[in-house]
Amino acid sequence: MNSAELIIRNMRRKELDTLVEWAAEEGWNPGTSDADIFWATDPDGFIAAELSGEMIGGGSIVSYDGQYGFMGFFIIHPDHRSHGLGNILWHERLKRLMERLDKPAMIGMDGVFDMQAYYAKGGFEFAHRDLRFEGKGESFSTPKGIVELGEIPYADVAAYDRAHFPAPREEFLRRWINQPGAHAKASLRDGRLTGFGVMRPCRSGYKIGPLFADDASAANDLFRALAGQVTGEPVFLDVPENNPAALAIVQLHRMQEVFGCAKMYFGPKPILQDQQIFGVTSFELG
Repeated sequence: MNSAELIIRNMRRKELDTLVEWAAEEGWNPGTSDADIFWATDPDGFIAAELSGEMIGGGSIVSYDGQYGFMGFFIIHPDHRSHGLGNILWHERLKRLMERLDKPAMIGMDGVFDMQAYYAKGGFEFAHRDLRFEGKGESFSTPKGIVELGEIPYADVAAYDRAHFPAPREEFLRRWINQPGAHAKASLRDGRLTGFGVMRPCRSGYKIGPLFADDASAANDLFRALAGQVTGEPVFLDVPENNPAALAIVQLHRMQEVFGCAKMYFGPKPILQDQQIFGVTSFELG
């Protein structure tokens, strides 16, 4: 196989659907609206590798307002692995993303564990593990202080999100909250926003993310309110291992660890309120 014939280019919209299908085949369980939301967030943020007129790999290089980049969705089709093509694609994606960001470039990723050493060679430093837990939706009564997220002024929601994500992402967040089949809840105390969570439908069950809250009590109330919407259905939560209170919640609900990724950063690491991040938004776009 001649790697010199490999073409690296911007992805076309329909090709992102193909990439999502490949992700599903890898067991990543994408959301049912992920492709539409991801593309709308940054149409220039998806790169394809083409060989003999066929897309054989791809990945995201999404820029959030030039302040923060995220590399995800890195897949080479199984028929084309072990030929060095993924290495070419990965380095070209990093180069292109750095060109899209302000200097110094700050880039994050959630990489599968067996690729962690490879990403480290490319300049990424390990921060912590993000662990996926699976449970079942249970019929909880709605905890006191939990309301529909739509009742909260959107500016307040966006500001709360900004304290827990490295860059503004208001348009992405608006689409994420309002996607078909999603549930979104807020936690209020004395009229003040103390957390919010979104749960979206996926190929299998539902994923909760983001789940941000001032403390474990608010986070657990949000989890119960969301999981209570889908009794008996699989529910997944991607938990940062550097937040012990988040791990305690999944243990409380007898959830089982089923997957995980290494959170890694290139360039400066973002300063976030880690102890208030109970569930990350996604492994594909951060």
